[in-house]
Amino acid sequence: METEKTQTAAEQMTDRDLSEQIKKVTKESHVRAENTELMLSFQRGKVTLPQYKLLLCSLYEIYQALEEELDRNSNHPGVAPIYFPAELARLESIEKDLEYFYGPDWREKIVVPAATKRYCHRLRQIGKENPEFLLAHAYTRYLGDLSGGQVLGRIAQKSMGLKNSEGLSFFAFPGVSSPNLFKQLYRSRMNSVELTEEERNGVLEEAVRAFEFNIQVFDDLQKLLSVTENNLQSCLTHSKPVNAKGFQIPGTLISSSPLLRMVLGFFVALATVSVGIYAL
Repeated sequence: METEKTQTAAEQMTDRDLSEQIKKVTKESHVRAENTELMLSFQRGKVTLPQYKLLLCSLYEIYQALEEELDRNSNHPGVAPIYFPAELARLESIEKDLEYFYGPDWREKIVVPAATKRYCHRLRQIGKENPEFLLAHAYTRYLGDLSGGQVLGRIAQKSMGLKNSEGLSFFAFPGVSSPNLFKQLYRSRMNSVELTEEERNGVLEEAVRAFEFNIQVFDDLQKLLSVTENNLQSCLTHSKPVNAKGFQIPGTLISSSPLLRMVLGFFVALATVSVGIYAL
């Protein structure tokens, strides 16, 4: 009888844990995120270099906004307990990956969809108005990346034919020796944050919103990739114009035409430059 009471008390305590509540309210969104086309490519081991590069571009913008707001609010009671820049910060790693793929002028080449911009705007907004809501986004992003980091890194390396870990710094957490132990610590710190009932409900709603933002980003990235590929294919299909008599115009003429070179160059650049998980 005493054992049953102890178990019941433990279950009630767990139900009040913010980390468990977030997991519960985001369960459906979590499944939807895992079933986006982009994430399925990772799970099937078929992620392409264009997909990955395009994803990195958005992750850079997202983490820049998130980490700048976390830094600015590092002393806020809703942020301080889960503020682990040395262990979790991703921005520097993403910058290293982007430079590897795009070169030293990568900042001039990255392109992100509208969904990414909306996500970043929301992070900036809550950083100013409701800093405690950053907790939901930090938990969603960092623990998701930490959970699947090593596995997804190996999948990406194999799928894209990369010979070593260059370009895959995003998946590495050198400051975390044991991901499982660190996640336990993070959840414990997160559960210790003191929130009013209204604030707690707000954080739970924000966690759902964080998943929805990620889903929208994944979907927009895939759409952007599809549009880019279609435009490139259309351009290449018409890269050998035909004159009025039905003869193909030689490639040398294309090379000598600034307009044609510009059009071709634009689509090739778009395909290679603008084109570059989730598990809790």
